[in-house]
Amino acid sequence: MDIKLTNGRKIITKDKKYYEANIGFYQRNGFTPVDEVKKQIKKATVKDISDNVVKLKPKRKKNVKKTKKKN
Repeated sequence: MDIKLTNGRKIITKDKKYYEANIGFYQRNGFTPVDEVKKQIKKATVKDISDNVVKLKPKRKKNVKKTKKKN
């Protein structure tokens, strides 16, 4: 029986008993079973995104005449 593993970028398939024998190796390299990842993924809504947006301040305009006089 095969098991699918993912680290976020790629998906690999390995034999289940080989995975269970080397769980530490796969966790260290960031691989987790695909079934667990699907449970953790939550779709973002517009409200969640709009709450985290940072308001930017407008840039200050420099007076060109003053900067030319200094040089």
